[in-house]
Amino acid sequence: ISLLFSVSVFIVQLLRSDAEGVTDTGPWLCQPAPRCGDQPYNPLEQCCHNDTILPLNATQLCVPNCIFYPCFQHCCLESLGTQNQAIVTFKVPGMKPDCRSSPVSRICAQVSL
Repeated sequence: ISLLFSVSVFIVQLLRSDAEGVTDTGPWLCQPAPRCGDQPYNPLEQCCHNDTILPLNATQLCVPNCIFYPCFQHCCLESLGTQNQAIVTFKVPGMKPDCRSSPVSRICAQVSL
C-alpha cells in the first residue's frame, strides 16, 4: 500500500508540474555510476570482474569443460587429498566472494594432482 501511495503522489506531482516538466529530479538522475577501477560501467549491461568490465553474458573457463559466468558465479578449486575439485558457486549480492559459504551452482570436475 505504501508503494502504491508513493507512486500516486509522484504521478500527481508530475501532472501538476508546469509545461516544462519537473525540474527537481531528486535521486532519479543523480546517482553515481558504479566504477570498475577508474572506469564507470552500466550495471544493467555490464559487471566488474577482477577490475575488468565484462558484458553480463560473458563466460570464462573454470577448468577444461567447465564454463561459468563471472558476473554471476565464482570458480572455486578445492583440494581433496590427491585431487582438486572445481566447483562453481553463485555470487551473493552485497557479500565478498567466498567459496565455502556461497551457494553451489554445480560441481564440474575432479583433476588428479
